[in-house]
Amino acid sequence: MSKKVIWTIIAVVAVVAIAVVAVVFLKPVEKNVEGTLEEIMGKVYAGIAEENLPMMLGNIPVDSENVEGFLGTTEVNYKEAVASESMVGSIAHSVVLVRMNDAKEADAAVETIKGSVNPRKWICVEASNVAVKSKGDLVILIMSNETLAPTLEANFDNL
Repeated sequence: MSKKVIWTIIAVVAVVAIAVVAVVFLKPVEKNVEGTLEEIMGKVYAGIAEENLPMMLGNIPVDSENVEGFLGTTEVNYKEAVASESMVGSIAHSVVLVRMNDAKEADAAVETIKGSVNPRKWICVEASNVAVKSKGDLVILIMSNETLAPTLEANFDNL
């Protein structure tokens, strides 16, 4: 092989290596979602007709006393959290918004929650759809039915 071919191969390999490093390590940090958790929760439920929602849906502050019941774990170090659930009966529906201290902690929290959450926490009913994802410093846990869950997830993705 000529020196020109060798240098061309080296240049191509270097460019590919730099591109791979840039994609892996320079991933843009996702912008945080602005607003209170209650305001964000309203946006997550936007566009869903009231008759399609569980009865007497209410927001419940998540604290050290009830965090395990909502997230399945106490191992998430969060700044604030709120859950949206039916205030009557055993209805398999729960949406939990968790604001982490920063976006870097959100990805780890997603994995911890995925490994801990119990879609049968209501004992006699089970959520058919479970999704845990993050956007900036915000984590959402959606446990609901096949009708509501996709809309809630899409609304979160569009925040």
